[in-house]
Amino acid sequence: MSEKVPVAVLGATGAVGQKFITLLANHPWFEIASLAASERSAGQRYGDVVRWIDPYPLPPHIAQMEVQPCQPGIPGAIAFSSLDASVAGAIEADFAAQGAVVVTNARNYRMEQDVPLLIPEINPESLSLIPAQREGRGWKGFIVANPNCSTVVLAMALAPLHRAFGVERAFVATMQAASGAGYPGVPSLDLLGNVIPRVEGEEEKIERETQKILSARIALSVHTNRVAVVDGHTESISVGLISPATPEAAAQAIAAFRGLPEVERLPSAPCPPIVVQQAPDRPQPRLDAGLGNGMQVSVGRIRPCPILSLRFTALGHNTIRGAAGAAVLNAELLVARGLVPAHPPVRSAERGARSEHEHSSLRTPRSQLRTRGGDRGEA
Repeated sequence: MSEKVPVAVLGATGAVGQKFITLLANHPWFEIASLAASERSAGQRYGDVVRWIDPYPLPPHIAQMEVQPCQPGIPGAIAFSSLDASVAGAIEADFAAQGAVVVTNARNYRMEQDVPLLIPEINPESLSLIPAQREGRGWKGFIVANPNCSTVVLAMALAPLHRAFGVERAFVATMQAASGAGYPGVPSLDLLGNVIPRVEGEEEKIERETQKILSARIALSVHTNRVAVVDGHTESISVGLISPATPEAAAQAIAAFRGLPEVERLPSAPCPPIVVQQAPDRPQPRLDAGLGNGMQVSVGRIRPCPILSLRFTALGHNTIRGAAGAAVLNAELLVARGLVPAHPPVRSAERGARSEHEHSSLRTPRSQLRTRGGDRGEA
């Protein structure tokens, strides 16, 4: 790709917005052309208004950028949205109406029939909804949504089993990291040494979204819990299969699972997308959430279930695979399929001066990169 695609980050001062910046700052296909946030931040230098909490340093040229209002017309063929659901619906619709490709982490449009709820390794065919979305809504652009962070982990774990054996029911108990609750998030005296047995709205989202992604009517019973872990959502899962399968056969199906070749070639795509852990006490958030640059899902402890067919543990990084990284991967697939309209290249003046020092912190090998960072709240 001779010219990078200019992109905007909506909700850029929030924790997921910061994760977008970290993932995009040295991306081979995308260039940050604008940062947008609330009216109280608009017109100021990004470095002056953001409380940077991502562990990777804020690139100096990004710190110098002026924050724009969240209004259509700002530079960027793709708008990555990390907006809060309370405001995302109208703003994202305005951007799409004016021709932007909106890739959103917000929940507002996920269950709309004409909006792809996309995990590229599982359901790239959902992008066929885009022409009907544009025609039906009269938009020049369109919206593509990524799922809730816990849904991503569950759907990735179930997809290979559903393809190989058929999944008819599942019981899921989540242990969701503190970063999913946003910054400053759950008060420490509520969470430390404690488990909070409810994450508001999550159970319903996981149950609905998983069925849409897998295009299957699977009976799901989900229990969500907030735990004192920084990053990484862990899920204990029991599944009822249509065709019987041994733990060994299930592990083989999960380990062999791949997306289409075009998906495997995307810059952010992990290969393999799912790691089957052999140790009896894995996966663990501290050890495994960062695998594959935070984009791989880990599955382990696959064994018979005395009530259903099989039971196992799954883990994924909630702010990368479950949020910003998922959206970046979705956008890469849109570019690869030619679904991002013609755009002006990013001008050198917009790119700013970049020294080796500015980028050195973002050149950690993908296999070693582990990132942390909060979420404004579970999307």
